[in-house]
Amino acid sequence: MVFDFEAELWIWDARRADSWTFVSLPVEASEEIRDVAAGPRRGFGSLRVRVTLGASSWQTSIFPDSSRGCYVLPVKRAVRTAEDLEPGDTAALTVELIDL
Repeated sequence: MVFDFEAELWIWDARRADSWTFVSLPVEASEEIRDVAAGPRRGFGSLRVRVTLGASSWQTSIFPDSSRGCYVLPVKRAVRTAEDLEPGDTAALTVELIDL
């Protein structure tokens, strides 16, 4: 399953001092992911994904966020630096589910 979307980078309020930066997957994509990933999951309900953002690609996990009603994706500092992105910027991403 592959999803292409644009999303704004935001900082996790609970860890603002550490500047954990995320994007939220679209609600429709998150619902589709929940439908196909109904089995056992990894820690915190995470699912492994392959992400492409600009010229950067990496593997990470997405996590369900009940307060937002969608999955969220961490965007590490090295990627934000390489792609010249800061919280509040909008990025175009491709997210592919792996290990389903």
